[in-house]
Amino acid sequence: MTSTLRPADATEAVKRPGRWLALSVLVLAVLLVAVDATVLGLATPYISEDLHPSGTQLLWIGDVYSFVIAGLLVSMGSLGDRIGRKRILLVGATAFGALSVLNAYATSSELMILARALLGVAGATLMPATLALIRNIFHDPRERSLAVGIWGATASAGMAVGPIAGGFLLEHFWWGSVFLINLPVMAVLVLVGIRTLPESRNPRPGPWDLTSVLLSLVGMIGLVYAVKEAAAHGFSWPALGAALLGAAALYGFVRRQLTMPVPLLDMRLFRRRGFSGAVLADLLTVLGMSGLVFFLSQFLQLVQDRHPFEAGLAELPAAVGAVTAGLVAGRAARRFSVRAVVAGGLAAVGVALAVLTTLDRSAGYPLLGAALLVVGVGAGFSFTVTADVILSGVPKDQAGAASAVSETAYELGAALGIALLGSIVTGVYRDFTGPAGTPAGAHESLGAAVQAAAHLPPQQAGALLDAARASFVHGLHLASAAGAAVLLAAAAVAWFLLKGQKLESDPS
Repeated sequence: MTSTLRPADATEAVKRPGRWLALSVLVLAVLLVAVDATVLGLATPYISEDLHPSGTQLLWIGDVYSFVIAGLLVSMGSLGDRIGRKRILLVGATAFGALSVLNAYATSSELMILARALLGVAGATLMPATLALIRNIFHDPRERSLAVGIWGATASAGMAVGPIAGGFLLEHFWWGSVFLINLPVMAVLVLVGIRTLPESRNPRPGPWDLTSVLLSLVGMIGLVYAVKEAAAHGFSWPALGAALLGAAALYGFVRRQLTMPVPLLDMRLFRRRGFSGAVLADLLTVLGMSGLVFFLSQFLQLVQDRHPFEAGLAELPAAVGAVTAGLVAGRAARRFSVRAVVAGGLAAVGVALAVLTTLDRSAGYPLLGAALLVVGVGAGFSFTVTADVILSGVPKDQAGAASAVSETAYELGAALGIALLGSIVTGVYRDFTGPAGTPAGAHESLGAAVQAAAHLPPQQAGALLDAARASFVHGLHLASAAGAAVLLAAAAVAWFLLKGQKLESDPS
């Protein structure tokens, strides 16, 4: 078994037997996380009906998972470099499965938020380990590009499997069942991974600095919480205090890394323009897309009256586009250029989001399906190539930490996207004017308005639903426009920062 624990020449590494079987185990972990992230959107109306969360609690249920992952990814990636990436992957997958049960049987909004946070702790161990193991299993650049493409395509496939499987489960079982689909995937991952995955770690890791871990966690959560609160409620002293605490903690984290002999995260990685450009492009891309995606499932179900399974199928074009683009992205980047593929993909997503500003309740599916297909293709090209740039630009020993930075950008972008764009939707929605007798709770979320309408006379219920849906769609239009602007800005950033960047062509 070849690992970074002992030297191996490139030829031996390239010819490692079973490397593609090992990859199949790694992509199961990606599937696990992607499915969990996408089923939540479909389950949100049912969670609202059962747990009665406030609008703020609903946002926390949606984004606390990403908050915790964003705060812990660097620490967990570095821990994997130290104790072994295979070990942390298998332990994390087991915990992820167990915590999925806690999510499924949550009996209150507060318990649901706690369960999602704990799931984020487990999820933080999975993604950096999978990319780092790919970096250490596939030494040939072209094989690694294909492996990264398959990794990204599986994440996209999970985005499709999640809504479809979740929609089927929601039509036949209670909402908690959407979390239990993680269990069989986790079981296969652990049982097969024990036998097929090679162990790898940094041979000279240095200590795992708990002070750095705490500073990273406090810094990330503090800043994201401040942005979320400011976006939802405007300026407040608690939001300012959280922002200052987060900024101070991150400043302390950076200073500490620069003075440590073996840092938790080597800050010199950011001196590489390609690395920094790829990370920034990922962050802006997810920020521009995630808030919209979080509310799109609600639009399909609560505005267009689609059943959950039908809503899941409606989102399929995005995943199909991303899978297809991910598998050919490496070849396209070598034939044209890294910056052309990444910037072009992001610009296409921006244009597609702009098209979504025309959606209304009566919008036909061809427009929505075409826009989602373009979103998937553009994101598939961009995310696959930026992941390859990040992985190929660092030594194998630092693969876990570098992968964690990439995933931190992704999760931080998701959290900020839901906080900022989601708060646009929520803020606009709350201002709708309903008919006389509209319950105050109907202004908390569209799901709450649908529940309230079920207990009103038909004429009053119709007026309430029309007003609530119109306000929700207006908020969705503004969020789509904001997302389009962010994506076009990300395309410009990628064009300038990735200038001259190339993917490796020869074995390393």
